[in-house]
Amino acid sequence: MSIPTPAPSGPRDAPRPPQRVDLGKHVVAFSAEVAAPAQEIFALVADPHRHHEIDGSGTVQNQATGPHRLSTGDRFSVRMRVFGIPYRLRLRVSIAQPPTAQRPGVLEWVQPTGHRWRWEMAASEPGMDHTVVTESYDARTQFRPVRAALTASKVYSRNGRGIEASLSRLQRRFTPDG
Repeated sequence: MSIPTPAPSGPRDAPRPPQRVDLGKHVVAFSAEVAAPAQEIFALVADPHRHHEIDGSGTVQNQATGPHRLSTGDRFSVRMRVFGIPYRLRLRVSIAQPPTAQRPGVLEWVQPTGHRWRWEMAASEPGMDHTVVTESYDARTQFRPVRAALTASKVYSRNGRGIEASLSRLQRRFTPDG
């Protein structure tokens, strides 16, 4: 999935809030420009033991198992808490492509119900240490009955708010006064 790269946000001291990206039905996605190199952001997102540091949904807890640097095919799990109910979520990495000068970084994992969480990191301008980061929740491959139930329970809008908040946290983390 290729994400359109938005124009730079303008003044470097005031990042533009995350913007919704339309990737079609059953996909919720937002993009934001972050004042950090793509490699540094990838290193953070590729470490499941640090996901709680950027999670904006309030559901990811600070306990994870698995490698500290995810690769394609790896399995990992994270402790979660939704509506006060704790559980462990077991995940499989479908794509782990570190960013290079020629291509954006991509990290994607598959949830047990078939949907995917995906992060893409692309340099916003050649030679700049700013990155356009896109996070998406993609339910196109989710089991249909699960997708119907999650749609009815407003998971899309809740995940959208969580994605937007996660990207805002990521922006603040790399803002000089953040």
